[in-house]
Amino acid sequence: MGAAENGGDPRLKAISDAIRVVPHFPKPGIMFHDITTLLLDHKAFKDTVDLFVERYRDMGISIVAGIEARGFIFGPSIALGIGAKFVPLRKPGKLPGKIISEPYELEYGTDQLEMHVGAVQPGERTLIIDDLVATGGTLSAAIRLLERFQAEVVECACVVGSPVVQGECELKEKPLFVLVEPHH
Repeated sequence: MGAAENGGDPRLKAISDAIRVVPHFPKPGIMFHDITTLLLDHKAFKDTVDLFVERYRDMGISIVAGIEARGFIFGPSIALGIGAKFVPLRKPGKLPGKIISEPYELEYGTDQLEMHVGAVQPGERTLIIDDLVATGGTLSAAIRLLERFQAEVVECACVVGSPVVQGECELKEKPLFVLVEPHH
C-alpha cells in the first residue's frame, strides 16, 4: 500500500485538507475521518473522482463494487468514468431478491456485506472502492464475497488509509491503493 500523495500531484493536498478528523467518534479512541466535508468542496470532490478514473480507466475493469455506504458516493462516478457497471455491496436486509452474504469484523463490532446473486459474472475484472481502510476487514469481506462468484479483484481503493493498517493488511494478497494518508 502507498498513498498517492507521494506522487506530488497538487490535487492531493487539497483533498487531504478537505477531510475533517473527528476525535473519539463513534467511540473513545477512534479518530474518524469525515469525508462529508470533502463532498462540500466541489473541486476536491471532483479531483478525488478524477484521480481514481485516471488510475483505472485503462485497466479493463468491468465492475466497480462499492461498499455501503460511503463507497456508494465515489463508486458510481468512478464506474461511469471508466465505462464499468456499479455493484453495491450492502449491509444486511437492504437488497431485494436472492442475495449472498459475507460476515466480517469491524474495528468496533461485527457486520456483514450482501450482494445480489448474478450481479457479477466469473472472470469479470473488479475494483472495490470505499472511503477509508482501517483494519482491512470490510475490504477483505468484499474480496471474499466477489471471489465466491469468481470475479477477478484487480485492486481495492480507498480515499483515506489508516497508518495502522500499512504493511499489515494483506487483503487476501490484493493490491490496496490509497489516495491520501490520514491527518490528525
